[in-house]
Amino acid sequence: MMKQLAPGVKRWRQTLLSNPRFEVLPVAGALERVTRLPAGATVTVTASPRRGIEDTIAFTETLAARGYAAVPHLAARQFSDETQLTNALRRLHDAGVDDLFVVGGDASASDGAFPDGLALLKAIDASGYRFGRIGVPSYPEGHPQIDDDTLWEALRAKRPYATYTVTQLCFDSDAIGRFAASTRMHGFDLPIVVGVPGVVAPAKLLRMSLRVGVGDSLRFVRGNRSMARRLLTPRAYRPDGIVRGLAGQMAEGRVTLAGLHIYTFNETSATVRWLEQRLGHAADEDIPAHVYKDVHEKRPADDHAV
Repeated sequence: MMKQLAPGVKRWRQTLLSNPRFEVLPVAGALERVTRLPAGATVTVTASPRRGIEDTIAFTETLAARGYAAVPHLAARQFSDETQLTNALRRLHDAGVDDLFVVGGDASASDGAFPDGLALLKAIDASGYRFGRIGVPSYPEGHPQIDDDTLWEALRAKRPYATYTVTQLCFDSDAIGRFAASTRMHGFDLPIVVGVPGVVAPAKLLRMSLRVGVGDSLRFVRGNRSMARRLLTPRAYRPDGIVRGLAGQMAEGRVTLAGLHIYTFNETSATVRWLEQRLGHAADEDIPAHVYKDVHEKRPADDHAV
């Protein structure tokens, strides 16, 4: 049974859940998974170092043509030269895409024309193509290979070129709250979209978390018995605790957040059903077992660049 929420917390929870972004990977079967999302939903398309930037651009074009608000992840180190970037921006502009998410990409890819996300942001700004929204990543729990001072310096440098930030996958609402509260102190004032896992099979969630380096979150899980139990059972993980914690902080006026970015790992059906229940005020209901069907279906592995 779900906890009964105070009215203010419930109102902010509904606000957070009302219009989330859904992240998907451009792999085989992805389009069929996306069609399970609400019509016109914002769908972000990851940049996989294994599959290359072409898969991201092509799938973004397909989603835009079907009426989704498609957002490509553009990984700096995947572009071989400025000509490739210009062609990609032209295609996205022609497809009606108005939102980009710019990341550095796989650090081992050293042959690209752009060494990091900031270099790519500057190139996009100089390209002549204009997009209404440009997002950049942020790391409430730090980065496994980059020190905190460097991360804050990078965010401040990206500020003139970006309009929002999306946080790295995180299980700990308190860590997200601390990050959000500290942004102004560090000279960074962009809207914060919080990255949370969707309804995902525990094994996949742990595997993907380790791959993207969510070390502090996993340490948090190990120290939180109820969370650990949920990740050690066959039932899919649900982000109720994270969302409830964030809503509580918003209700207390401790943080201001711009929305949720749901890492679906292409397991969309159960996440959509969970959202429908929460938005439909059916918080005491369990998601029926058959909804977990796609959570436990085997999917091809994919490398996800943050």
